[in-house]
Amino acid sequence: MTSNETDNTRADIGIVSALPIELGQFMDRCERVKHYKGGDLTFRGGRYDGIRIVVAESGMGYARARKATQAMIDAHAPKWILSSGFAGALLPTMKLGEIVMANEIVDQHGQQISINLTLASDEANGLYVGRILTADEMVRTVEEKKQLHEKHEAIAVDMESLAVAQVAAETKTGFMAVRVISDDMSADLPSEILSVIGDTGAVRVGAALTSLFKRPESLKDMLHLRTNALAAAKSLATFLDGVVHQLHDA
Repeated sequence: MTSNETDNTRADIGIVSALPIELGQFMDRCERVKHYKGGDLTFRGGRYDGIRIVVAESGMGYARARKATQAMIDAHAPKWILSSGFAGALLPTMKLGEIVMANEIVDQHGQQISINLTLASDEANGLYVGRILTADEMVRTVEEKKQLHEKHEAIAVDMESLAVAQVAAETKTGFMAVRVISDDMSADLPSEILSVIGDTGAVRVGAALTSLFKRPESLKDMLHLRTNALAAAKSLATFLDGVVHQLHDA
């Protein structure tokens, strides 16, 4: 392999997300986008204003995110890794589409990692900086969110960021967690989401049809959920524009 070919495999910034919808609108802003499969992982690469970007779609959960992060580093050796995608609000003041950046990440088993981030919150403009909780399972109800906030003093919850941060630390790769609120504390997520959405983010058609038969209004709830997800993805794409340029310039 020539040195030029080696350079073409490298990325400036790698982003690990669980689901295609989370980074879809960001990748729409990239040029020369290519897709490829690596085992059960999907990678998308492209150029964002000349900055080489690679996104690994891990599927949901700690183990999947850890595997995807290591695979990305092995294949593309990015200078920076971002854990980016959706998060659930653990503060009642948070609104759909607002951004959360981690200065610390914890899980439900006592693991934690600090992030060297000196940025301050700007809640008036929809930016929160603080502790993110990586949970074992999807957190659906407002009551669960209240309990997690009280127990872990976290401001938002996801299912992947700790895994990404740990692999980045082990490989001495720069790391940031940039999340967008896709569900606030105004209402519970529909109960069907736990059975309808699989670990990879794909809809289980049989489960969806069963849910629709049992509770016809679940279709309206799921469509509303998708609308919120697309709005959150747009907000995340806009914020990542600044993050990507600043990291590249640094």
